Amino acid sequence: MTTKAKAAGLSPARLETLDRFIQSRYIDAGKIPGAVTVIARRGEVAHLSALGLADVERKTPMREDTIFRAYSMSKPITSVAFMTLVEEGRVALDTPVHQVITEWENLGVYQAGFMETFRVNRPERPMLMIDLLRHTSGLTYGFQQTTNVDAAYRKLKIGEREGGATLDDMIRDLGKVPLEFSPGTAWNYSLSTDVLGYLIGKISGQPFDEYLRSRIFKPLGMTDTDFFVRAGNQPRFSACYAVTPKNPMMLFDDPARSAYLQAPSLCSGGGGLVTTASDYLRFARMMLGGGILDGVQILSPKTIALMTLNLLPDGKDLPALSRSLFSEVTYNGVGFGLGFAITLDTAKTMIPGSVGDYSWGGAASTYFWIDPREDLIVIFMTQLMPSTTYTIRRELRTLVYSAFEEANR
Repeated sequence: MTTKAKAAGLSPARLETLDRFIQSRYIDAGKIPGAVTVIARRGEVAHLSALGLADVERKTPMREDTIFRAYSMSKPITSVAFMTLVEEGRVALDTPVHQVITEWENLGVYQAGFMETFRVNRPERPMLMIDLLRHTSGLTYGFQQTTNVDAAYRKLKIGEREGGATLDDMIRDLGKVPLEFSPGTAWNYSLSTDVLGYLIGKISGQPFDEYLRSRIFKPLGMTDTDFFVRAGNQPRFSACYAVTPKNPMMLFDDPARSAYLQAPSLCSGGGGLVTTASDYLRFARMMLGGGILDGVQILSPKTIALMTLNLLPDGKDLPALSRSLFSEVTYNGVGFGLGFAITLDTAKTMIPGSVGDYSWGGAASTYFWIDPREDLIVIFMTQLMPSTTYTIRRELRTLVYSAFEEANR
């Protein structure tokens, strides 16, 4: 790909350095099993590498078409799907959520107490659709483990893939638990995007998974992206590993026995998709192309522009608003749009990039970013939990931008 790298304004030698770094620092050191890295610039795939193993136990080589658990990289896709309904006038960003989820009309804000004895206050205003898209809804995740509210999520097993629950069950259970805060007053990483998936089904009249297939996956040619690995594709499905105190890379999800081999009862828009690097590249190209890919229009350029602005209340950044114990990006110099983290100040992030680039990642250390100013897309796929274990995302950004030979023309 030397010629394509040159045409993209990137140094082939420095891109090789990137691969050597990932191989020596992470794969040979036993920190991650393997990785697929895609760098696209100026319409060309300037760099594509598959390193290491997809399955350590079976010694299955990583392939360019290996299938990965996207986890929270599902969120941008669900957010785009919701915005197709906004463009059709079937819902608006300022529509109160209780207009669709009527049982949430009197949902209160936590004041004190435990699961069976919660005391609540009335919210300052109703939860709006935009709050779900930008994580200012007052919802949370059970894994946050900081309050009595997220403890209730764990007790009720809200949003868990296993156990036979459905999106209807998730909405019913969320209605039993108060909000962490009044909508629009704080930012908290949460089940908000899973609620969007439920709303997409209710508003469209089509099951959420079918809506994604018909409106996003099929039009974009994302043939390997779904809520489960289809029959015949299991040999391409990666293993997933986790770091434990006694094991730096313990098998967490065996691809031969994974729950992802069957269609789930609860299709999680916030973390349930499987995908490949090439499929996600098609989604990212649509975003960079202003909502259009290969003549197929998913959204309008103006909608994409809106989604990738910092839309946090009063233009604040994450450090000013976040109550979250965890998210998939660093906070300093970062805002949030409609499904994406937005770089606001590279001096504060202290990581190479551009003001206005947008990104997100997944729990198993997957990561992508799109830099419109540089006409750049980078997708990194691996399978190690949690994503906070290593600083590989920051290092990847540094190595990619260090390969630039010229600014975008």
